[in-house]
Amino acid sequence: MFVVEEAKLSDIERLIDLLTILFSQEAEFVPNRTLQQTGLQMILNDASIGTIFVLKSDQKIIGMVTLLWTISTALGGKVAFLEDMVVDPLWRGKGGGHALIEHAILYAEKLTCKRITLLTDTDNFKAHHFYQQFGFEASLMQPMRLLLTEK
Repeated sequence: MFVVEEAKLSDIERLIDLLTILFSQEAEFVPNRTLQQTGLQMILNDASIGTIFVLKSDQKIIGMVTLLWTISTALGGKVAFLEDMVVDPLWRGKGGGHALIEHAILYAEKLTCKRITLLTDTDNFKAHHFYQQFGFEASLMQPMRLLLTEK
């Protein structure tokens, strides 16, 4: 049986462990405990930035997903970015990921979000299929990034 609940500051070490798993398998990111801790603290300390949900089994955190908030002028309202979706590899394929995504979608709907956007690696067809089960579709928009560095 899985339980999904909002993350707390006391969950940070386990969340960093999960992000290390996620960023080790993604093409563009590299795990960095210090940076991940800083980012997680920013979200957990300010609900206007977003909400982190944890997936638990027997009180142990085995997964997480983050929703970050912004406003879409095209849609005239609040929208969410779904980030950092990860389930511990030992628990994959058992329905926990579905529980996390379903919870996140319902939460965003409750907050009257008009859209949820997410990014996956272009060659991660397993992730594409997973998200398509919930109604996510490929976008005609091309993501582009400018990394800003400290000078």
